[in-house]
Amino acid sequence: MADDLLITNASELVTLKGPRRARAKAEMSQLSIIRDGAVAISGGAIVAVGKTKSVLKEHDASGIERIDASGKVVMPGFVDPHTHLVYAGSREFELEMKAKGKGYLEILKEGGGILRTVRDTRAASPHELFRQSARRLESMISHGSTTIEAKSGYGLDKRTELRILETVCKLGDDYPADVVPTFMGAHAVPEESAGNGDAYIDFVCSEVLPEVSKRRLAAFCDVFCEKGVFTVGQSRKVLTAAKALGMRLKVHADEFQPSGGAELAAEMGAISAEHLVKPSDDGIMAMAGKDVVGVLLPGTPYSSLSKDYADGRRLIDLGVPVALGTDLNPNCWNESMQFTISLACHKMRMAPAEAITASTVNAAAALGLEKRIGSLEVGKRADAVVLDIATHAQLPYRFGTNLCSVVVKDGKVVWEKEPF
Repeated sequence: MADDLLITNASELVTLKGPRRARAKAEMSQLSIIRDGAVAISGGAIVAVGKTKSVLKEHDASGIERIDASGKVVMPGFVDPHTHLVYAGSREFELEMKAKGKGYLEILKEGGGILRTVRDTRAASPHELFRQSARRLESMISHGSTTIEAKSGYGLDKRTELRILETVCKLGDDYPADVVPTFMGAHAVPEESAGNGDAYIDFVCSEVLPEVSKRRLAAFCDVFCEKGVFTVGQSRKVLTAAKALGMRLKVHADEFQPSGGAELAAEMGAISAEHLVKPSDDGIMAMAGKDVVGVLLPGTPYSSLSKDYADGRRLIDLGVPVALGTDLNPNCWNESMQFTISLACHKMRMAPAEAITASTVNAAAALGLEKRIGSLEVGKRADAVVLDIATHAQLPYRFGTNLCSVVVKDGKVVWEKEPF
């Protein structure tokens, strides 16, 4: 049997072999590591996993590409389940404003915030929107992300929301990563609908969602359920309309205070609730009871100069399957799941093994892809990263640098670190 690619001699082969569903509680610490491990790949899929000696005995290594991972960690490609990848412009001027103590409303009044990005995104040509977003995607791939969710939400009108989703789909076609589109027209109330959130929600449900569904531009629908953004009732209306159109559901929940978002996610059968900095106890238990994945985003409070991080330790201990995402957006320009993992360990009391599980198989579960990706097991897609570290515990320990030496997507090397 001739294989397309062999990865051999890994100091640690972090397989995450286990149940093909989101992992919870103690399961999140079980990485199923093989020392001196190897992976054989054919046709973009994994065909063998085991000790290097055993894999080489079973599979012909002659004449095919081989990666020697001696002294390195090999693990599944990172899955980033929460980004706002596609937008135009930037808001770096806000950092100094935050450092001087200005809050969101002050920044908004001085021309910043989400509505600034909405104006920039509406004004961008399709070519420019693609170009700016592609540069971010290239960086994410180079940091080991092989599957990336991307939300709309910086258009807030029909034309631009559709353009964002079209751009997401084109990025997925043109780049060696799976880019999963999520419609999030209910991200904020646009300036032209200020003071009339109900009318805007009606517009989203009656005018935009049906077109998104008809053109199959998004797999998921998300909504920002938060005091001062959209109420539980408004959010439920959007999710109900999306569900009737056959879309799967996500909820931006309880980022600033307990707003009923976690409870709503459980009630509506959402696949995930995201942010979860301030969920209620009832919301946490409702999520745990319905196996709703909690997607935590430590880059957001970091970039907002906030001391309030989601309590990953508590959520895990109470049985919520936890995933991690970058929350890449103009306020949180974070392109690295490696940095996200480090923040989760340093700021949210997650152990390294838990953070790795949260960035691979659990993140895949937050996208409904846990049977296809997220672990290195026979039959799954061959998405893997080779990290220039000797043990997985060094991944969150060493931050501020890109530890990837090779990125593999569907069995092909798509990025490789250049030697000095």
